[in-house]
Amino acid sequence: MEAIGTPLREWDINIYRGVLTGYNDAFIIDSAKREEILANCQTEDERIRTTDLIRPILRGRDIKRYEYNWADLWLIYIPWHFPLQADTSIQGSSEKAEQVFKEQYPTIYSHLLQYKSQLSARNKAETGIRYEWYAMQRWGANYSDDFNKPKITWGNLNLTAAFALVPEGFIINAPSPFIAVEKYALALLHILNSKVADYYIRTLGVTRNGGYFEYKPMFVEQLPVPKEGLDVLEKYPLNPSDEQAQEIEHMICELYKLTDNEIQLLCQ
Repeated sequence: MEAIGTPLREWDINIYRGVLTGYNDAFIIDSAKREEILANCQTEDERIRTTDLIRPILRGRDIKRYEYNWADLWLIYIPWHFPLQADTSIQGSSEKAEQVFKEQYPTIYSHLLQYKSQLSARNKAETGIRYEWYAMQRWGANYSDDFNKPKITWGNLNLTAAFALVPEGFIINAPSPFIAVEKYALALLHILNSKVADYYIRTLGVTRNGGYFEYKPMFVEQLPVPKEGLDVLEKYPLNPSDEQAQEIEHMICELYKLTDNEIQLLCQ
């Protein structure tokens, strides 16, 4: 496999960690609360801005093999120094940013204000120092635009490979990782969900009690993936049938030029 493939970390892709709010009760809401917040907006402009701020979110438990079950949950996506996060002159917690936030998003501000004591009690070395009490703890500052792309994501802890392709717009909740990928997204998804790739990845780490394995990015990024011949996997659907899944497994074995004995061991 290593002779045929190129490790994912050497591809033109990155494996990122999902966002970390530090206090999910304040930032993650259901559809009923979202509708209530939007209904309470004071102007149409505020409602439009607020709608853009509330995005669908997936947790590790929502992600399955080839699919995801959205739990009707939304994330109030608040970067550090919001809404002045593009102002590079702001280096720490900003009263100016908070004042602009309060003026432009009064309904969201009021929602978060009821949790101020809990939010302020987060990481004492950072909250109110590096970022404002109302901001998420980690918001993907260097890759926030990648949430707006299709992405392959997975739960951090699983019994077996369970990777799903998620459309643009969804936010991924930490500790689940994701790969923003557009070219050969289906092919890469099929390979990551294959028995062959799972065998390789699981040789790099330790299986926990109950057979659970932690699919850390540090393991997944080492998977060697062939850069040639991936077109043959692109023809298969996003959620293949059992018969198609078996075909995919054998296609992948051929891509890696495995021997008959290796195919018998891994693909049956």
